Amino acid sequence: MQFFKRNTHKNVVVVAPTGIAAINVGGSTIHSFFRFPPGVVTKDRIKKLSDRKSLFKKLDTLIIDEISMVRADLMDAIDFSLRLNRENDEPFGGVQVIMFGDLYQLPPVVDDEEVKKFLDDVYGGCYYFFGAHVFKRVPLTVLELTKVYRQKDIEFINLLDNIRKENISFEELEILNERAGVLPPEEEPVIVLTARNDQAYEINHSRLAQLPGREYIYEAVVTGKFDEKSFPTDRVLHLKKGAQVMMVKNDPYGRWVNGTLATVEGLSDSAVKVSIGRNIYWVEPVVWEKLEHYYNFKEKKIETEVVGSFLQLPLKLAWAITVHKSQGKTFDKVVIDLGEGAFEYGQVYVALSRCRTLDGIYMKAPIRLHEIKVSPWVREFETRFLKQINPLGIREN
Repeated sequence: MQFFKRNTHKNVVVVAPTGIAAINVGGSTIHSFFRFPPGVVTKDRIKKLSDRKSLFKKLDTLIIDEISMVRADLMDAIDFSLRLNRENDEPFGGVQVIMFGDLYQLPPVVDDEEVKKFLDDVYGGCYYFFGAHVFKRVPLTVLELTKVYRQKDIEFINLLDNIRKENISFEELEILNERAGVLPPEEEPVIVLTARNDQAYEINHSRLAQLPGREYIYEAVVTGKFDEKSFPTDRVLHLKKGAQVMMVKNDPYGRWVNGTLATVEGLSDSAVKVSIGRNIYWVEPVVWEKLEHYYNFKEKKIETEVVGSFLQLPLKLAWAITVHKSQGKTFDKVVIDLGEGAFEYGQVYVALSRCRTLDGIYMKAPIRLHEIKVSPWVREFETRFLKQINPLGIREN
């Protein structure tokens, strides 16, 4: 995606369904770019945006990241807004749309019963982006990127792929469940992946309360337009010496990446000293920028401008996080504690695949076969679009 943005001559805009995802790729949220109201976005709620006329007219390519999290109704809203504002009744107003994501990971969130009823009625129960009506008018070309970067062991890669596709054998499940009940080494930081937010919150704050010593408080500096849902870490961080934390931004000097675990070794009023392995670093606050797109009439191209900023230490408490919030991150060691069990499509796959190796996985309880599940809608999508594979390892319709 970044390579394409740097090298194309086209006017490109990048959007994502959540604020954090948008910040990570240097884009805008779908709702902010299209000025959509909150909730279900139906045609009657979409307006012609006179102040964005040139921006929409000059748009060549729209990139949508984390497409697996985008619902069908939002996809149709994007299509209608582009047709309306570009005064072009072709699908997406004639704009090229490129989407990135893994449908085998966690599905779009639908946590309101009335929204579920609407989606069931309008889309026949398919919440995924590809259920949008616009795709009845425009063909999808599907390319599958096949190189795995996080894991190196081919047997573990195959095991994960079989879990991802719900093709795991009884023998493979036994191999996986040998990790249940194994305790992680006490001397190394290990993160717990939980199914629910309240479980992760309880673990983090109870572990912090158990630590002796002074509690330091670091409050973020927020300027301009930076929505709270987009905050990459807590606005107010509570830390003590000995706290386990996770870095939440790639370090420009390569000392850590987003997802690296560390232990707090010292604190001052403006910085925190952490240990990562055998290395000790002082970590100071960094800035995340909120970007918006605009059309530069003089240069005749779409550009971005900074409309808000968030200044905070690039870390957060991390004895535990939810599986949802672990998506996209990489860990050397994880403890998987799904409580009463996995309840969502792709949840087991996401939890297991965050780890680089099978030996780095520790499970509170064995994984049961019925917890490994793929949405029937995703299976149907694969049947329709991923039928052929070319010599480059790229599948297409």
